[in-house]
Amino acid sequence: MDYTGAEKDIQHICLTRDDSEILFEVVAYLYGHFDAYSWVGIYLVQGDHLILGPWRGKQATEHTKIPLGEGICGSAALSGKTEVIGDVSEDDRYLACFISTRSELVVPLKKNGVVFGEIDIDSDIPDAFSAADIVFLEKIADMLSKHI
Repeated sequence: MDYTGAEKDIQHICLTRDDSEILFEVVAYLYGHFDAYSWVGIYLVQGDHLILGPWRGKQATEHTKIPLGEGICGSAALSGKTEVIGDVSEDDRYLACFISTRSELVVPLKKNGVVFGEIDIDSDIPDAFSAADIVFLEKIADMLSKHI
């Protein structure tokens, strides 16, 4: 994986696109450039729920509105901490989206320390997310927080 190149490409997206296009283009980039990322979406906080924004994957998720604190996404939104689940079948919080999903990574988006959204990535591969994925996606979350 060329995380440095991907980081530069996403920085370019953030600097050259309208705010309304950034999330869509970053989701498309992540989905299109990382084979292990089976589904990529961004949820935004509205009131006491996460609302699904742009996403890319083979199919839509039924979880378009998630209460804060519910599931892995809702837990990450409340804690403000990245959640990495190597085997979703072993985590009681997992809200099943797709039968093929084996692992999940959720990275909160924060502005001034307050979570306003998150990047949610599912993978059909068990333990798909490395420390490098986590560092990379936390950098992308920081970039997005500055540009949206």
